[in-house]
Amino acid sequence: MTYRIFGYPLLLLLTLLLAGCVVGPDYQRPEMDVPVAYKSDASWKEAEPKAALAKGAWWTVYGDPLLDDLEQQAIAANQDLRVALARLEQVRTGLRLSKADRFPDISLNGSATRSRTAPDFTMTGEGETGNVFSLPFYLGYEIDLWGRARRSVEAASADVEQAQADYQGILLSLQADVARTYFDLRALDNEILLLEQTLGLLEEALELVDSQYRNGQVSQLSLMQARTELAKTRAEAVALEKIRNELVNTLALLIGKPASEFTVPTKAHELKPPAIAAGLPSHLLERRPDIAAAERRMGATSARIGVAKTAFFPTISLTGSAGLSSGEVYSLFDWDNRTWGLGPAIYLPIFDAGRNSASLDRVRLVYEEAVAVYRQQVLQAFREVEDGLQGLDVLSRQAVLLEQAARSAGTAWELSGKRYQAGYVSYLEVIDTQRTALEIARALTRLQGQQMTTSVLLIKALGGGWQGV
Repeated sequence: MTYRIFGYPLLLLLTLLLAGCVVGPDYQRPEMDVPVAYKSDASWKEAEPKAALAKGAWWTVYGDPLLDDLEQQAIAANQDLRVALARLEQVRTGLRLSKADRFPDISLNGSATRSRTAPDFTMTGEGETGNVFSLPFYLGYEIDLWGRARRSVEAASADVEQAQADYQGILLSLQADVARTYFDLRALDNEILLLEQTLGLLEEALELVDSQYRNGQVSQLSLMQARTELAKTRAEAVALEKIRNELVNTLALLIGKPASEFTVPTKAHELKPPAIAAGLPSHLLERRPDIAAAERRMGATSARIGVAKTAFFPTISLTGSAGLSSGEVYSLFDWDNRTWGLGPAIYLPIFDAGRNSASLDRVRLVYEEAVAVYRQQVLQAFREVEDGLQGLDVLSRQAVLLEQAARSAGTAWELSGKRYQAGYVSYLEVIDTQRTALEIARALTRLQGQQMTTSVLLIKALGGGWQGV
């Protein structure tokens, strides 16, 4: 009697106390060595990923309505982005499954059976035929003694956060790809328009040389040189047209449209990147989605170490049933025909040939890998920011020098033309100065495009959403 009075409550209390235990390590983000240039900044603090925050329309800093429209189309229709969103929803479903393991399973299993029992198995020695109608409920519940279910939910929650960060990373990469391709296209448009202007000048020059040749003022060599330079420049224009078509097709793919239904008119475009100061706030680095994803992967793997450790401990399950059973349908719901059963089941691993140990070692190694990936990702982030800042500085200095060279080359071309018309030099000198001026002008146009794409990469390195300091 004493056992019945005190035994069951004590057993229940012990079970509840054990259910509060959680084995495995509690996750802590590893420390990182931060470059002095960032750590000495008064605004620096240890990075805590915030990739779930909206990145905002960072591309509006360029003030280009067409780029704004292309970015919105890409966000709405890009197929890679939809794939990432579908994967995110799949991971969220996995979290729901993990949470479901913390609750009991309850099911209803109604049945109606008619059977005959052989004479050897009846009390009367005669065969008997009868009906059995059952309507039982079944219950199964595994007591979470060591926190397996809780660690599984912790891991699944981190998986969801990692998937969210991965989605943000793909979104940011898409936005950056659209901007970079667009500025590559606009830089090429400037170069194409420059070639068209040059072709007009070369055609006028050819007409002049042809007239002078017919009048006996210049040799056939000058005429052939003029024709050669015009044909060569036209061929370069055709090659740029091919590159432009490919860039337009790339934009079509990024915004989710068939290439045959998408065009971008050629027009001159001022390429001037936004001024990005060196003293950028540290919280922008916290918003990098790749760092957030790597950090959440560590959290998920740490939780799975706890899940693996629970395999070494006993498992206690409760199973039970309650319902109604009768030989006749009309009496199935009589209270006297109720049935029930309840009992525990225990599983205790004794020998598994090292299976559980190997599983735990594997998860620990996966965690070590995740830590290394996280540290590398942080270092990569600092490097990309430094590359972007230094790249813009170098390109800016190059642009100043090329602008000076372009002005000088243009003046030389103009002077050589006047000298040729005065009969002081051959047309070969005009061609040389013209070719030099064109090459420098095209180099300046390409460099301005590099400035724009480098600024895009820097904003991407900062996690997007840059609005100035």
